[in-house]
Amino acid sequence: MDLSEKIKELSKHYFSEILEIRRHLHQNPELSFQEIETSFYIQQQLSKAGISFTKGYVKTGIIALIKGKNPDKKTILIRADMDALPIQEKNNVSYKSSNDGVMHACGHDVHSAIALGATFILNDLKNEFEGTVKIMFQPGEEVLPGGASLMIDAGVLENPKVDKALALHVFPSMSAGKVGFKSGMYMASTDELFLTVNGKGGHAAMPADYINPLIISSEILLEINKCFMLPNSLIGTKGESIPTVVAFGKIEGNGATNIIPEKVEIAGTIRTMDESWRENVHEQLQLIVKNISGKYNITSVLQIKKGYPFLVNDKEFTDNCILDAQNFLGKENVEQLPIRMTAEDFSFISQKVPSCFFRLGTGNTEKGIISGVHTSTFDIDEDALLTGVSLMTHLTISELAR
Repeated sequence: MDLSEKIKELSKHYFSEILEIRRHLHQNPELSFQEIETSFYIQQQLSKAGISFTKGYVKTGIIALIKGKNPDKKTILIRADMDALPIQEKNNVSYKSSNDGVMHACGHDVHSAIALGATFILNDLKNEFEGTVKIMFQPGEEVLPGGASLMIDAGVLENPKVDKALALHVFPSMSAGKVGFKSGMYMASTDELFLTVNGKGGHAAMPADYINPLIISSEILLEINKCFMLPNSLIGTKGESIPTVVAFGKIEGNGATNIIPEKVEIAGTIRTMDESWRENVHEQLQLIVKNISGKYNITSVLQIKKGYPFLVNDKEFTDNCILDAQNFLGKENVEQLPIRMTAEDFSFISQKVPSCFFRLGTGNTEKGIISGVHTSTFDIDEDALLTGVSLMTHLTISELAR
């Protein structure tokens, strides 16, 4: 039996255990940087399998190591996130969240269960590959500054030094059994915008006595819209096309029909695909706010809270993973994906080492499993666990062999 067949057989062997792990994690979700019981449960599973690990990274993070023959040859990182979201689950399933107002609505329970399953199989096969596999269970993917960045600061990419990194993410709009890849730039950076426009309040019937921050805010938003919210990619500092989104989702001016408020508060986001251009966008936004506010002789403050960088999939590594996936699952089950303007803190890792972040199909229209992530009815076709575990293991061993 060749190694690919062994991986498939072991995936089937561990499937019931992986399923149980996923359901336990789903039923017991914890919010970002509060994953105490989740971390303890994962440690228990690793200990039971006789797998060495180190705990306490950023309090709840865990690093497990599987050393094959010639362990210094190459090190591959597998990353899984553990945190859940502040959402009340509405699914009627036996493994429904038991924590009020908290739910694994983004599939991190799936990611952790798959990483554990791959760890079990890699441990069983450690005498059949060269190199080392480092498995990272991280806290806090959902909130800034992102658990991945903190675990990098804590040394997760060193001792042993990571050569390549792999991660997956559930994808409910793709059928279970399929996977998707995008070589090169894939997901956007994300920054949060908080703009306060300070005017002068007064009675609406006496325009000479006030400076209306609502009107000034509107002018600022329209100018930003003209500069950035175009239907096509924007031109970056080097003349290249760079997908960019500047969007505002909140505006508050606490006045009334005849009351002009003193200030308006606005919140939004920036998404783009180039770090130099990202800084340029920041500068342009500040200049727009300054110029329009100056025209009305008022002060405005734009706070830009910098978030995750853009996620880039290393071309050579990802192209190899695509070929490996096609050989393992069949070409019909491997799809090419477009760029996404959503964000992901695995991007911090992708900026440091050659990486491949791919999508795992988890939907099933026939079973009614169609809800998107971050919704109260999100769930997966659990057959996807088998695909995720077996492919993650296969991609890891294939890359170690190169």
